[in-house]
Amino acid sequence: MMPNASPSSLADNRHWLAHQRALEVELNKARERQITLKRTASAPDWLDTPAAEPESDSWMLTYLDLMTLLLVMILAMLAQAMIHHRPAAKTPVHFELPVDVERLTRIDPPGSLLRVPPSVVEPVIAEVPAIEATPAPPPEPEPDPLAELPVDQLGADVEVIRNERSVSFRIDSSILFPSGQTELDPKGMQVLQRLAKVLATVSHQIVVAGHTDTRTIRNARYPSNWELSGARAGSVVRFLQQQGIAGSRLSAVGLADTKPLGDNATAEGRAKNRRVELTLEQQPAER
Repeated sequence: MMPNASPSSLADNRHWLAHQRALEVELNKARERQITLKRTASAPDWLDTPAAEPESDSWMLTYLDLMTLLLVMILAMLAQAMIHHRPAAKTPVHFELPVDVERLTRIDPPGSLLRVPPSVVEPVIAEVPAIEATPAPPPEPEPDPLAELPVDQLGADVEVIRNERSVSFRIDSSILFPSGQTELDPKGMQVLQRLAKVLATVSHQIVVAGHTDTRTIRNARYPSNWELSGARAGSVVRFLQQQGIAGSRLSAVGLADTKPLGDNATAEGRAKNRRVELTLEQQPAER
């Protein structure tokens, strides 16, 4: 009995073996008849034996030999298959084909084989060492000559007002001019002489502005406070020019009572509003 053989396969084998034996029996009978015919044909004439007629089924011998060989081969194949019988592996439901069918069936345009795929040639990127940018030092501020003015030489009669872009010198009109007049008082000239020495240390533009209170003045020479404030500013400009300040640096303007510092309803407020202011602009004068 063959190993690992099932009952059905054994029954099939017995059937084929029985059929083989039947064929072998018929084959032996056919061979015996063939031998008898050959002997009868080769017997001498003097034996006076009647010649047997050749049978018409002499082709059966070759046919039976062929069938016998086929049966033997089939039985050998069955036996070999049963000996090496192994259960077939289960086919996975989803499997990947080893060949890309889509790529094989795709039709490339002419000349595409000469193109180099982008993935083949990779760009070479040179690695440049990172250079840390050193922050530029902040620009050094230009020295402000107005910050070093010798204002300590002016005395208490001149009030110094420092702004972001300018320096102003404020002088009470009662120090510079008599009441209602535009001619400089000797005391006012002394104050302006000290101020001229300070202004000579820089080259900035000088704007001289005259201010009045709200009390109107009406005479033939000064019809209003505009003329009075402008004339007082002009007197200061002329005196500074006489002290050596270039006229190109000087300008005079009368503002009347448009820029009050105090309350014009009180005597103190009106006195504070009557003034002359000299302002040094930040930009130096062009020479």
